[in-house]
Amino acid sequence: MTNSLFARYFDLVAGRAEERGQAELRRELLDGLSGHVVEIGAGNGLNFPHYPSGVRDVIAVEPQPFLRERAGAAARTARVPIRLLDGTAEAIPLDDASADAVVVSGVLCSVSDPVAALAEFRRILRPGGEVRFYEHVRSGGGWGRRQDLLDRLWSRLNGGCHCNRDTVTTIERAGYDLKSRRNLIFPPSAKVSVVAPRVIGVAVPR
Repeated sequence: MTNSLFARYFDLVAGRAEERGQAELRRELLDGLSGHVVEIGAGNGLNFPHYPSGVRDVIAVEPQPFLRERAGAAARTARVPIRLLDGTAEAIPLDDASADAVVVSGVLCSVSDPVAALAEFRRILRPGGEVRFYEHVRSGGGWGRRQDLLDRLWSRLNGGCHCNRDTVTTIERAGYDLKSRRNLIFPPSAKVSVVAPRVIGVAVPR
């Protein structure tokens, strides 16, 4: 998410989803984490209040300057130490085997090369580490075909976000096993949103 105009729009409206139940999904995403965590595409820091006390520290990687500044403000009130870095999912400025967990939420939909990003996650993970993910994904049937039709326009209007990526399949093909996975619709009452189909889960490198 490098587009400055969209970054400001995202920062303005993202809080509404938190009030509609997304904050609880973030807590589910992060529950039980411990040790050294790397969050990729931290945005404006919406995950930061939900990191559990067992986390020793978080390195939050965010390429967009405005959002990184906003995330810095959020980090100052977090319960765990958080350090911000400039970087991308495909080129993470960290050493090999330096993280106990990688966290992504609303990221694999917009990176230019998800397979390269997942390879980078593997590179920085220590043995036994895991990837926590919460993403919107392509649905099946008619809803999925609607997503395919609208993806080009959606991507242009939403900072390069794609509404029709089959992210779970990509994760598995990149050499990960799913430790857990839960499909959901958010918000639960959504009828027409192309980003309502979502998945939350944990993946571990094979």
